[in-house]
Amino acid sequence: MAAEKVALVTAGGSGMGAGAARRLAADGFHVAILSSSGKGEALAAELGGFGVTGSNKSSDDLKRLVDGALAQWGRIDVLVNSAGHGPRAAITEITDEQWHTGLDTYLLNVIRPTRLVTPVMAAQKGGAIINISTAWAFEPSAMFPTSAVFRAGLAAFTKIFIDTHAADNIRMNNVLPGWIDSLPQTDARRDSVPLKRYGKVEEIAATVAFLASDGAAYITGQNIRVDGGLTRSV
Repeated sequence: MAAEKVALVTAGGSGMGAGAARRLAADGFHVAILSSSGKGEALAAELGGFGVTGSNKSSDDLKRLVDGALAQWGRIDVLVNSAGHGPRAAITEITDEQWHTGLDTYLLNVIRPTRLVTPVMAAQKGGAIINISTAWAFEPSAMFPTSAVFRAGLAAFTKIFIDTHAADNIRMNNVLPGWIDSLPQTDARRDSVPLKRYGKVEEIAATVAFLASDGAAYITGQNIRVDGGLTRSV
């Protein structure tokens, strides 16, 4: 890497978020990680970075992450937005409160930190925001109702965001994982995938790392499926 760069990862204590943080650190990024469990803070220390124990549902916690990274390194080049798990129930049995939780978990988790980093990236004349979404955003499954509904909304937010901020050289893309090995595994789920296997956290991390790299400088506003062929665009 020609110059030192800085990546923030939210919900980065485990799973795909942690995998992305590890890969970006291996690629030479300074990493700042937010997680509610404390695992993200521990991982950041392991990677020589900066960690915050807090929630991506809290603007104050996210501001601590952003302010801490700026105080330590003076810039933010990449934001990776991961997420926890939202409510699941039959579609007409999801309560108003559960829908609001899903909104917090799967859409506002992106909007809140994006508000904070966009002025920083605009001043730098560059940055990349990468959101870990779901393969079921456009082929929704009753298994993941709140995730599918709000991540379809995330695709719309992404399009409007890049229409507004591409002139500042800020890119935003969504990664759409299918069945990944950080999730509980079943034979039926594996066999539903054309490649007949679960994806690996490292494969999602590699996609994130590519989208964060200069090699992806002309890719923005996209929803990139990483699901072994489970869903397909037309």
